[in-house]
Amino acid sequence: MSKCGSTVPCILGGWGRTGYTEPVAILYIIGTPIGNLGDISFRAVEILKTVDMVACEDTRRTLKLLSHLGIRVPLLSCRAHNEEIAAAKVIAALNEGKTLAYASDAGTPALSDPGAALVRLAVEAGHRALPIPGPSAFAALVSVSGGTDKTVVFEGFLSPKAGRRRSRLRELLAMDAAFVLYESPFRILKLLEDLADLDKERYICVGREMTKVHEEYLRGPVTEISLLLAEKTKQLGEFSVFVSGKKNDKRVNY
Repeated sequence: MSKCGSTVPCILGGWGRTGYTEPVAILYIIGTPIGNLGDISFRAVEILKTVDMVACEDTRRTLKLLSHLGIRVPLLSCRAHNEEIAAAKVIAALNEGKTLAYASDAGTPALSDPGAALVRLAVEAGHRALPIPGPSAFAALVSVSGGTDKTVVFEGFLSPKAGRRRSRLRELLAMDAAFVLYESPFRILKLLEDLADLDKERYICVGREMTKVHEEYLRGPVTEISLLLAEKTKQLGEFSVFVSGKKNDKRVNY
C-alpha cells in the first residue's frame, strides 16, 4: 500500500498555487473510448483497477465501461451541473489519502466535457492531477481530415443561438488556421448551412459516429457536404467537423 492509499505508486511533491507542496494523493484524468470500447489503453485499465474511486460524468456510461473491463470500483457522479459540489467530495477523498480517477462519458475530460474545475480544485488543494492519455474526437478527426494546416484550433460546441453561432463562425473563418467543431444531430444541418453561406468553397471533413459500427466521413467543399447530409431523411449520431484554414482550403485534394 502506497502513501496515496492504494497500490498505485504515489509521486510525492508537486507545484501548487502557492509553491512546492507534498500532495496527499493523485487524481488521474483518464481518456475513455469515444465509441469502440477496444480503444481503452492498457495503462488506463491498470489505473482503473487500482484506484479507490472513480468520479465520472455519467455513472451509467462509466459502469458499462468498467463492467466490460471486469472492474468493480465505487463511482461518484461529477457532471457539469454539479461539478463544483461533487469536486468537494473528490477533494475530501483525496485528503483521506485515497487515489481517484476521473472519466468523462467519452474521450478526454475537459475537452468540451467536465473536468477542468475538478482538476483546478484538486491542484489548489495540493494534490497531483496526472493525465492518462486516450481517445479524443478532436485528434481522431484531424488525423483523417486530409487538411494541410499547421495550426488547428479546437472550438468544440458553438452557441445554439443562430446569431451568436454565425458571428463566431465569421471570426473562425477569418483566421489562417483550421478549426474543429462538435455538433448534435439536431443542429448539424444548420451549422453546415451557415458555413456554406459564409464561405461556400471552404474544405471540410465531417465525422459521424466515429469509431462506432456506422462511422462515416464526408470530405469536400462545405456546400457539397451540406447537400449530401440534407438528402438523408434523419440525422443520426454525434458529429465532429473539421474546417480548413483560410489560406489552405484550396490546397486540399478533395
